Amino acid sequence: MLVTGYRMKTIVDSRCSPRLTMKKNDTNREQTMIKTLTIILSMLGTSNLALAQATDAESIERALAAAPRQMHDGATVIKWKDDLTYETIKKGTNHLVCYDRSGEPGRQPFAVQCTSDANLARVAQNRKFEAITDKTKRQAELNAAEANGTRVKPEFGSVWLDMNGPDQAHARIHTTIAMPGATTQSTGLPEGPGKGGAWLMNPGTTTAHIMTPGS
Repeated sequence: MLVTGYRMKTIVDSRCSPRLTMKKNDTNREQTMIKTLTIILSMLGTSNLALAQATDAESIERALAAAPRQMHDGATVIKWKDDLTYETIKKGTNHLVCYDRSGEPGRQPFAVQCTSDANLARVAQNRKFEAITDKTKRQAELNAAEANGTRVKPEFGSVWLDMNGPDQAHARIHTTIAMPGATTQSTGLPEGPGKGGAWLMNPGTTTAHIMTPGS
């Protein structure tokens, strides 16, 4: 009987052992797979972060293309959202803010703009009006805002730098200086480019600005 019991125990042990070994092997494989997946996900995360940083760097340099050399490094760069708010991509140290407008309706393939950070409310309102695709309706809305006093004024004396073209290499910078409410009488500037120098456009309105020749 003892011999028989021993044999039965041996038979049971011999049957259970492969299952235990397989279970242990499965556990090892799962642990190895988890470690491998962790490494892969970590690598993907690092890769995506590097790509995002590279993309941001490219966006920053593109937006700053219109910035004057002495203000380039200290300028802020933002990205406009559809709800007329914006995301700050690069926080600057001066009052110049730049943003990319390429791809927007009616814009050239390369289109960036820089202005004073005090003008961001004006820019947001401009974008609201520009979203109106019907030109007649858009102008009517602009005229109404000008008449009822809801048109946001730009900072007096602030610069607007627009850089537009088929690509950056062939884009040119157009410079204007905001003079809301200014007239030919208050500035002494002509209302037109006939004399070859600076002149006043849209006099008497919030959009009044000095046009600089050669830009």
